[in-house]
Order: sequence, then structure tokens, then C-alpha cells
Amino acid sequence: MDNFKLEATEHTPYLDFNPQSGILNFEGKSYPENSFKFYTPVNEWLKNYFKETKNQKTQINFNLVYLNSSSLKTFFDIFDIFDEAVLKGKELEINWYYYEDDDITQEVGEDFKEDFQTLQINLITKKD
Repeated sequence: MDNFKLEATEHTPYLDFNPQSGILNFEGKSYPENSFKFYTPVNEWLKNYFKETKNQKTQINFNLVYLNSSSLKTFFDIFDIFDEAVLKGKELEINWYYYEDDDITQEVGEDFKEDFQTLQINLITKKD
């Protein structure tokens, strides 16, 4: 399976998914003009990855500084994919990074942790 990598733009995050290492990174801002269109290939790659991977564990790092409401909706779809993978026996560790003064990003991470209790979600505070 090939790596999935997208460079960041003004409106979209940097994505670096490495199936060999089992490390998937989301970094930056997410407010694309059409979140559904932007994240559709991401969702497809993730579904295929969890079908095909032999990795014992996958580490997923969310280091986002901004997420608009339509991106948030698509992230719930992504977390559904993670949830399904765990229910099928995959081991995932999700790291949700936020700056200590960023209550909104912190609350989003807390919401994911509350809504997806089957997932191991670590909320990690960053210093400015």
C-alpha cells in the first residue's frame, strides 16, 4: 500500500499517512471550500489501510490549529472509520494535540473522546 501525502495549503492540512510505520499525521488548518470533497479520498485511503494493514498498532496524530464546522462533520466520519477498525480488532492510539490556551480545539478532542469511547484518545497539551 502506498503512502498518502498531501502538502498543506492555506485552507487544508498537511497529511502524511505511512502504512509501513503505521503513523498517520494530520497537521495544520482544515477549512477547505468543500470538506466532503477534500476528505473523500482520505476516507477511502483509511478504509483500505485498515482492510489491508498487518500493523500491530496504528498511531494517529491530530495536530490541528483550526477546524471549521464542515471539517468537523467529516472528522466524525473519519472517527467512525477508526471506531470500526477497533471493533474489528485493530489497535489504534490517537493523539489529539492542542495549545493550552485553545479551548475550542481542546473541547473538540474531548467531544471525540466522549463520543468514541472504544477509541484510545490521548489529549495532549502543547505549550506556545
